[in-house]
Amino acid sequence: MTLQPETPGALVGAVAAERRVKVDVAAALVGSVLVAGALALIWGARLTVERNLYVSELGATGEPTADVFRIALLLVVGGGSLVAYSTRFVRSPVRFLRAWSPAVSLWAASGFFLIASQVTCTSGCPVPYGPQFTWQDLTHICCAVLAFAAACWAMLQVSFARHQRVLAGFSRLSGAAVAVIAGAGGLLSLANIATGFGSQLEFVATTIAILWLAVYGVLAAFQHWRAPALGTLSAG
Repeated sequence: MTLQPETPGALVGAVAAERRVKVDVAAALVGSVLVAGALALIWGARLTVERNLYVSELGATGEPTADVFRIALLLVVGGGSLVAYSTRFVRSPVRFLRAWSPAVSLWAASGFFLIASQVTCTSGCPVPYGPQFTWQDLTHICCAVLAFAAACWAMLQVSFARHQRVLAGFSRLSGAAVAVIAGAGGLLSLANIATGFGSQLEFVATTIAILWLAVYGVLAAFQHWRAPALGTLSAG
């Protein structure tokens, strides 16, 4: 029996696939580190403020934490985009969730966070209605809400991963928690009732969302590394 030598085309394809896997692993890990760093910055800034305040108030015009908050949001944007790139081949097996991939949802969330990082709210971050209404606050709040909504949709899409039970369960719990907790905090803010408690809820929801993204990136890197022959992730 004689062995047939590999064709140049096959070798080139194998090298390209290996390079693609390395890039995906690096993107996922770097993205996770960036978003974890963002969470550390947000909580570091929060601990320097004694009063109760919503997350966005850390970046309000004139606040001493504004620059740190802006950097943190940019880290979320960069890290989220890298994790999205690494998981660009993930597709949900559920029909109504397959219109677009979780990566697109994460890119959308990153885009809205990018706008929110540049258009921060005014001092106190007043609700966007009434005598204190400003277009700046309305823009920031809308972008922040849409970013959270897109992130929750990504969690929902990933939560049906058939062959990744740990990731699916973690995503399902995280998505539900962020939606309920952030929604409750937002309603309290709009109603101007128990805003101190509402601000605490928002910080909890933000923490869960960023932690989910960091874990998702780490698990994606592990999946790429474990199955280099495929070079892609699959939620199906």
